[in-house]
Amino acid sequence: MTRAIMIQGTGSNVGKSMIVAGIIRALTRRGLAVRPFKPQNMSNNAAVTSDGGEIGRAQALQARAAGVAPHTDMNPILLKPQTATGAQIIVQGKVAGHQEAHAFGRNKSALMPAVLQSFHRLAQSCDLVVIEGAGSPAETNLRAGDIANMGFARAAGVPVVLMGDIDRGGVIAQIVGTQAVLEDADNALIKAFSVNKFRGDRSLFDAGRDDIVKRTGWPCLGVIPWFDQAGRLPAEDVMDLPSRARSGGAGCIVAVPQLPRISNFDDLDPLASEPSVDLRIIPPDQPLPADADLILLVGSKSTISDLAALRAAGWDIDIAAHIRRGGHVLGLCGGYQMLGRSISDPDGIEGPAGTVPGLAHLDVETVLAPKKHLSLKTGIHPESGTLLEGYEIHLGETTGPDCSRPWLKFDETAEGAASKNGRVLGCYMHGIFSSDTFRAAFLLRFGAQSSARYDTSVEDTLDALADHMEAYFDLGTLLKIAKEVDFSAQRIL
Repeated sequence: MTRAIMIQGTGSNVGKSMIVAGIIRALTRRGLAVRPFKPQNMSNNAAVTSDGGEIGRAQALQARAAGVAPHTDMNPILLKPQTATGAQIIVQGKVAGHQEAHAFGRNKSALMPAVLQSFHRLAQSCDLVVIEGAGSPAETNLRAGDIANMGFARAAGVPVVLMGDIDRGGVIAQIVGTQAVLEDADNALIKAFSVNKFRGDRSLFDAGRDDIVKRTGWPCLGVIPWFDQAGRLPAEDVMDLPSRARSGGAGCIVAVPQLPRISNFDDLDPLASEPSVDLRIIPPDQPLPADADLILLVGSKSTISDLAALRAAGWDIDIAAHIRRGGHVLGLCGGYQMLGRSISDPDGIEGPAGTVPGLAHLDVETVLAPKKHLSLKTGIHPESGTLLEGYEIHLGETTGPDCSRPWLKFDETAEGAASKNGRVLGCYMHGIFSSDTFRAAFLLRFGAQSSARYDTSVEDTLDALADHMEAYFDLGTLLKIAKEVDFSAQRIL
């Protein structure tokens, strides 16, 4: 018998992703086979799956909490913003096109069959599916055709636990107000609530908790204290990046320009974990620090427009000055493409067809093409002999003289490019800094000693999060609320 439960929030960033990961790790440790599921996610920080697709990185972390490999069925619909009003649509791991927000709003209900198919297929392999909603069900303007929150819950017949965020204030209104604006059939699916991110003496909120119970009729599964170790888990969203920086610390200074469509920035978390690294996320209104040891250009969902934003911020001048002073630059994926002489988009994938000049710090050229490269790979850093793992997720091919100086090798294939003096590097592989031995070898060139054990730290933090949930959240009642999956359910409401 497979059961399912859904965690929805009173808003974005209430901590749903982290709480779901904690629930999954705690119940996995109890011996249950648990799987994460999120019907619809919006993120440019994607993870490549074992079945050759892509999903939101939060679901990849939740899969890790469950002790299983990420799979595209865990996040069947992924929206990757490319412009202020449009996004690339990923369906069951594969690109299905680009839509403007208003068009997606009209057409999203057509994606429900694919969502239910993935949910039912995933449910066949486990004891419990823990589902994460997106944003808030109280956004009544988005309710028609909804596939992310109550629309999915009703179609799949799944009970819901509503989570509020006390840290942002007004949590009583968040939860009671959600009940007030939902239609009766949606409210009937909410079986309990919980409050997240409490700071201080929890007993001070006893009266507030009881007031919510009285007004809604829903039991409380827990008032969950702030989890201090949350910053040790991989960041899901670009909004989390500034909090991960270690600016002001001693050691190797790594400067990261924060571009509008920054994506797949998971190499930053391992660097931020190092006490010897001063990681600085630089907003567009600030220059790149003149004393930086390394400027790191990470991935971009829209390389050409982000390159224009980089120039508009004056960072092209800062990067050139940094190189003249003897500084180092590393470009990963979109950042690698920016460092070349030109980026051509003959098919108009990112906008109007044409070619734009790059920063010209690497003697390479990139041509964008519709085919997306998605793969998990193992490799080696020949200079140090260290082994590493990584993944590629990009459009386009990069060629040129500097590719004759590859500095990595993945699956026996040369990867990346280096300038003649070796101070400007680029490659398509993400996730390379998760390797402790490679990270240590790379940082040595800047005189920085590595002491972090990143993967071990993530595992230890997931266990600490599970302990946190065992202490402050009623997992027993959650299991009682969870409902057996009806594999014949195909209602679209």
